[in-house]
Amino acid sequence: MRHLKSLILAAAVGLVALPAAAETLTIGRANEPQSIDPQFSRTGNNQMTALHIFDRLVLTDANVRSMPGLAVSWTNEDDTHWLVKLREGVTFHDGSPFTAADVVYSLERAPDVPNSPASFAGSVSNLEAMEVVDDLIIRFTTKTPDPLFIENIGTVYILSKAASEGMANEDFNSGKAAIGTGPYKFVSWSPGDNLELARNDAYWGEAPAYESVNMRFISNDAARVAALLSGAVDLIDLVPPADLPNLRANEDVTVYDTPTVRLIYLALNQADDAPLLTDTAGNALAENPLKDPKVRMAISMMIDRQAIIDRLFYGAGEAASQIVPTGVFGFNDQIGVTPYDPEGAKALLAEAGYPEGFGITIHGSNDRFSQDAELAQVLGQFLARGGLTVNAVETLPYSVFSKDAGNNAYGAFVFSYGNSTGEASRGLLSAIHTYSPDQDLGTLNRFRYSNPAFDEAVVAAAQVFGEAEREAALADAMALAFNDTPIVPLYFQALSWASSAKIDYTPRRDERTLAMGARPATN
Repeated sequence: MRHLKSLILAAAVGLVALPAAAETLTIGRANEPQSIDPQFSRTGNNQMTALHIFDRLVLTDANVRSMPGLAVSWTNEDDTHWLVKLREGVTFHDGSPFTAADVVYSLERAPDVPNSPASFAGSVSNLEAMEVVDDLIIRFTTKTPDPLFIENIGTVYILSKAASEGMANEDFNSGKAAIGTGPYKFVSWSPGDNLELARNDAYWGEAPAYESVNMRFISNDAARVAALLSGAVDLIDLVPPADLPNLRANEDVTVYDTPTVRLIYLALNQADDAPLLTDTAGNALAENPLKDPKVRMAISMMIDRQAIIDRLFYGAGEAASQIVPTGVFGFNDQIGVTPYDPEGAKALLAEAGYPEGFGITIHGSNDRFSQDAELAQVLGQFLARGGLTVNAVETLPYSVFSKDAGNNAYGAFVFSYGNSTGEASRGLLSAIHTYSPDQDLGTLNRFRYSNPAFDEAVVAAAQVFGEAEREAALADAMALAFNDTPIVPLYFQALSWASSAKIDYTPRRDERTLAMGARPATN
């Protein structure tokens, strides 16, 4: 049997004794979910909420390394067949048993959730067929050889078929359909205010320390820090960099830092009908200048990434050259960070036929990640110095902005990609591959970059089973794309959390703020 991949937890898992009673943990979160339906969107604000209530076949630890979830082992019988063993004794929050039928239902539902702004379709795009062998064993058939097949379907949240079949988004948001197998049960959600959860004492894994969780959604940075200092909340995320020195000096507060795998980038809309691109007098252009790779490179050269990291984030961050950071599987060390060169950018613009530049509007969110609104303004200043006419910089709440970004509403916009699998293929296939919804490829390519040579290379690379060979092939595909400037990679953010000194917290590289990572301090 070739390519054996089997992971089995110790027999003791699921037998962990409940902790001594700890009451309510109150978290001040910078952003909130768009839906309680865990399959509604792959965006981080939704996923960090979903992980409290629902499980997946494969989970990840704080360093984004895969570990068994509702699947305890998986074996590829040949290049296109996988046998997956599910966890025994798992029950949903309503007491019903978890079975293979729930997995099949969940994977069939995932690509077709109405109005999803970031679909899970790509996670199941290579799924050809599912055969239920028995209640706890499924045989999967893939369309093509896929060494990361289990990790990909493993990102899909598993629902109770009985509780959710035929239910609409509002049924999840009310709690009626929010029946998972996760460590916490849904209690209530008041959009714009808070989400309340209660511990699932029948959870199969390690029991969380707190009996109940109150997530308060506080988008304003100053208000979030004030809530922590006043004792109104116990833990906050997305600590503003400017507040870190004072918080570190406060003996009643503990600060936690970690580098992340989230790329912040400037998207340049390359669709023929991209909006909000003008000549220097504000008139519509006959052709989209962002389709020219020289123009895209010129814009990249206009931006001083290290200055952004130093001035906006007090040095916390890593300048980016590609979709994954140093050390991640598939990273190509031959692709350097674009040097800051505004004069060279002007010369390249002239070479592309725009000696006087052109007009551009920059859009961004104002509540998705640290300093996102400020970043959009700074980028506007850099582009203006580099020879473009910046007609406007506009920022919006993420719930509005993200939907419009996928509907060709912007010419240039600040977005992010969070790597959830610890390797490069998923990001390259979903965010950089040509937008091909019929193939579930390029589903996060909101900027309509297209490079057939790269498409062919990355699809082939993702099918290589040998790890060393696959990594080399991914690195080559990375070069085909990023030497063409599909997006303008800016930086990988570093994040900080802060808590009362009475709490210990484990930060995660995937940026998720999870109540399960908090526990009473031992000293």
